[in-house]
Amino acid sequence: MWPPGCQTATVSETIYERMGGAETFTRLVGAFYRQVAHDRELRALYPEQDLGPAEWRLRMFLEQYWGGPTAYSTQRGHPRLRMRHRPFAVTPAQRDRWLRHMFAACDEVGLDPELDALLRDYFTRTAHMLVNTPDEPDEPGGPDKPEVAPPSRHRHGGRGS
Repeated sequence: MWPPGCQTATVSETIYERMGGAETFTRLVGAFYRQVAHDRELRALYPEQDLGPAEWRLRMFLEQYWGGPTAYSTQRGHPRLRMRHRPFAVTPAQRDRWLRHMFAACDEVGLDPELDALLRDYFTRTAHMLVNTPDEPDEPGGPDKPEVAPPSRHRHGGRGS
């Protein structure tokens, strides 16, 4: 049985190929990181001055996930997304910023609607799964807000994926 959205693929055709291969993923991830570079709050999660290494990691991961080359695992091992993101405080607000930029990148790439829906569904589910820290309370002691913020988890550390 094919995963949703793959019913029209041939046995030898991967979703990676249907999406346009390396060119599409290069455009998608490039568009995403151009936006991250100008988002001060989200950019703070990336300690490297140059976003190039993070861009490479995400592009290689996505290409492999959707059936393309396995360079990510060859060079970095199993993806283990939750483990790789655990040292960094990923809040619902940061998840939403990440998704907003990624969806804008999806819009820029302009995939076939069926493939676009698959990609957005994957990004949404994965981004929700990676949240590991609640948002900071706006003001201590407010309704349903703790008097003291939860312990910090490297709020301005690097993204190791």
